[in-house]
Formats: sequence, structure tokens, C-alpha cells
Amino acid sequence: MRLTVLYDEDCGLCRRFKEWLSTQPLLVPVELVPAASAEARRRFPRLDHRRTLAEVTVVGDDGAVWTQEHAWVMCLWATASHRSLAERLARPRWRPAARAAAYSAAGLRTLTRDPTDPTGAPGEGGYCDPRAGTCDPNPQG
Repeated sequence: MRLTVLYDEDCGLCRRFKEWLSTQPLLVPVELVPAASAEARRRFPRLDHRRTLAEVTVVGDDGAVWTQEHAWVMCLWATASHRSLAERLARPRWRPAARAAAYSAAGLRTLTRDPTDPTGAPGEGGYCDPRAGTCDPNPQG
């Protein structure tokens, strides 16, 4: 199995997460690809690439797609040091904690955005805001 993580290249928090993930010892190979890039569109023509800018998206080599807290859990699951945490967070009892972490990350993205950047609208390189309905509560995967 191989995972591809699509991340917002224009988001400082996303870039830091990409850097962190790229330094982790992995149990599953991970490719980090900028969301909505030509490479991402070539590899995954059926994805909603506008949405991949609003939330971290993970794609398995079997075509499975994870978003929101599921994507974060899959990133942790791929690492040697954090797999056991990922397995806990994937359980129904712990899923609210994973969801809260994902929403917190989305909120941090909002707080760290350049206020003069006109692309702050959700889906336009903006952020995932569950209160505004920009996060699908029932992601695939």
C-alpha cells in the first residue's frame, strides 16, 4: 500500500505538517503532492480539487479517499511512531477527539492566513469550516 497526501502548498500550517510527515519513519510509503497542482489533477482526475485545497486529502493506491479527521488518522497510521495513536483515534469512541483535532487544525489555518489574501473563501485555497458547511460530514473512506 502507498498513500498520497494532498496538502495546500500556500498554507503555512500545511507546509509544516508536510515537513513533519516527510521526516517521520514510515511503515507505509507516503507521497506528498500539492493539492490542485497539475500533478494532483493528472493523478486523480475525478477528485474535487477545489475541495482538496480546503481540507487535507489522502488517497490510497487502491483509490480510497480520506478527508477531514480520517485523513489525519491515515497520516498518523502511516508512521512508525504514531500508528498506535492512529488506531486508537480510528475507533468510534476516540473519533470525536480526531475530529476535534482536525477542526482545530482547520481553525489554525484560518487564524494564520494572510488577512489581505482575497482567496480566503472556502474552497478557494481557504480553510475547512464545518460551521459554514465547507467540510463534508460524511467523507469517503
